[in-house]
Amino acid sequence: MKKITAIHLSALLSLSLAACSSGEQNAGTNQVSSASGSPASAADAGNNSAENSTGAEGSAETGGSNILIAYFSVMETDGVDTVAGASRVVSNGELMGNNQYIAQIIKQQTGGDLFRIETVQEYPTTHDALLDFAYEEKAEDARPELATQIENLDSYDTIFLGFPNWNADLPMPLYTFLEEYDFSGKTIIPFTAHGGSGFSRTIQTISELQPNATVVSDGLSISRNSVANAESEVVDWVNGLHLTAE
Repeated sequence: MKKITAIHLSALLSLSLAACSSGEQNAGTNQVSSASGSPASAADAGNNSAENSTGAEGSAETGGSNILIAYFSVMETDGVDTVAGASRVVSNGELMGNNQYIAQIIKQQTGGDLFRIETVQEYPTTHDALLDFAYEEKAEDARPELATQIENLDSYDTIFLGFPNWNADLPMPLYTFLEEYDFSGKTIIPFTAHGGSGFSRTIQTISELQPNATVVSDGLSISRNSVANAESEVVDWVNGLHLTAE
């Protein structure tokens, strides 16, 4: 009976991940119309690359802004559906993951510096394999080693933090990130592309991991099915925050 119960529990948790995962964890590609100002970026496959204000790879460096846009993104490479459940966005001929696309729009609106949270380990880029991998990481309470570092953290007052919703929780690399850095006195503004569960309790978790930071509860939560057409929503949300890059 215990063995059967364990099997049922594992299956339910796997289904939870499938329901809560972000746009980067579901097959397909959405095409973004070539509207003026639409962001462009390099392809988002496999491990993540770090980007500074000039888009160069490596550790993030300040470009004179007091705003940092940090995000974690794993884009799936399987699937050909261009409408439903898309995990990728094509804008002006460039391919990127959903949270990466949102981060690019935030950068355009704020003038902030981009920082991509990258891990030493590589994540699977097919849906089923990634689902299993993320489930195992959560079950083990893993802390994946990060491959990128924020330079001049003291230069930033505001941290936008983007991530997918995995297992109704933060991806485990976000735990590593939030435990390695001290954001005391800074403002953290979360955003996520999700598969139906919004933020779940991730904002509370961020507050618990960074008790001396101000964590904005009214973050941006966008369904993966809506990301390709969400530019105006992101712009309005950012403008409503009344931020100014220094």
